Amino acid sequence: MIRPDPALEDSTPILPEDDDGYHKGLGARQIQMIAVGGAIGTGLFLGAGSRLQAAGPSLALVYLVCGIFSFLIMRALGELVMHRPTCGSFVSYAREFLGEKAAFIAGWLSFMNWAMTGIVDITAVAMYMHFWGTFAAVPQWAFALMALCIVTTLNMVGVRWFGEIEFWFSLIKIVALCLFLVIGSVILGVRMPVDGHATGLHLIADNGGIFPHGLIASLLLVQGVVFAYSGIELIGTAAGECADVRTVLPRSINSVIWRIGLFYVLSVILLVNLLPWTAYHGGTSPFVTFFEALGVPGVDTIMNIVVLTAALSSLNSGLYSTGRVLRAMALGGAAPQSLARLNASSVPANGILLTVAVYLVGVVLNYIVPSQVFEIVLNMAAIGIISTWAFIVLSQMKLRQAVRSGRIASAGFEMPGAPFTSWLTLGYLGSVLVLMLFDYPNGTCTLATMPVVAIILMLGWKYMNTTRSAPDATGEHPQFPTP
Repeated sequence: MIRPDPALEDSTPILPEDDDGYHKGLGARQIQMIAVGGAIGTGLFLGAGSRLQAAGPSLALVYLVCGIFSFLIMRALGELVMHRPTCGSFVSYAREFLGEKAAFIAGWLSFMNWAMTGIVDITAVAMYMHFWGTFAAVPQWAFALMALCIVTTLNMVGVRWFGEIEFWFSLIKIVALCLFLVIGSVILGVRMPVDGHATGLHLIADNGGIFPHGLIASLLLVQGVVFAYSGIELIGTAAGECADVRTVLPRSINSVIWRIGLFYVLSVILLVNLLPWTAYHGGTSPFVTFFEALGVPGVDTIMNIVVLTAALSSLNSGLYSTGRVLRAMALGGAAPQSLARLNASSVPANGILLTVAVYLVGVVLNYIVPSQVFEIVLNMAAIGIISTWAFIVLSQMKLRQAVRSGRIASAGFEMPGAPFTSWLTLGYLGSVLVLMLFDYPNGTCTLATMPVVAIILMLGWKYMNTTRSAPDATGEHPQFPTP
């Protein structure tokens, strides 16, 4: 049984284990790849094109700063996981350290994040498929629907299949990026021209410098870069289904920081030294643009397959995460009881299917506004990401307080520099919201919808409280549903 911090309000209940019924089907190599793959997705492979177009070479600096804070958030999550591994992840930690209401808000905002992210991913899949002229006549919504059907099937057959598929998806992404880094470094080293352009640092100086559109344009890019790192918290959910998490997790998380520097920062530096940053544009992966310019037959096709894999990987992870998070919420009475049930493969099928129902809205958007759907949902996803990360850091701060007071024994793997780095990270997340306010119309309109989201959450909390307080057929007042 899990007992919340005694300092919390007295109404905080004793909770059932979130992991009852799950299989410990994830191994060390799968957890390591999930940790890396979670930080590398469509935000880099597809989103970097439009971000280079908007901010030029300064994108590398934005990736670096956001990457450092993403690593700190992973370390905060790692400290919580070492305290108590659970598939409920940050929802369970929010319940334990911040109270039931916080768990309710954290869980549903996370659901909104992954619901919006999934729409982005199926849109990305459809856009990647149109790279090949053969499929030009196939409508974008049809590819979005096919991608959704494939990934839903993968998630319904058991965690071992999810882990294996995600391992290979992540491996393909990493191998492709390493291939680009090697080829790009060699071309830059021998000063081989690309598409008629001499390679080198002069491409930056000749095209407006590091900040071609000014510092403000680069700062406004932070909210989009936040989305690029949106999968980092997945390792906390996967930890609950890992047999040897206390050995595997610290090594996996600590390796992420240099991989972020290598894959994000160095990739952008190479891209802007191999071609003018003006050659990259939204809707096309910058890696595909580079290989097309290189003129090597078939390489651009291979790279497009890779970025297609990245989108499918992110979609796969989103369904995995939301299913487990919704189950943890249902076990705590913060979501309908039906979402707590597992199917014969020990998969929270109802939670996954609820997420799929939202993804179908994305298919409709791809039919109605195929050219705008990516940007429409991107900012809504950013709100969910920021809130999820904030709850992780707040829970870690409460955990550290409990450790210092002697109420909880330290499990090791403490967040470096805490509590200073914890407060600094919260400040960073708050600054992202402020920057969104000045990003008109997308960011401004997104924040304008927040009162509506807040009202929906308030009504949902009131409804779930009423449901939990209502007597059942025996006249009892159960607090929690049966899994």
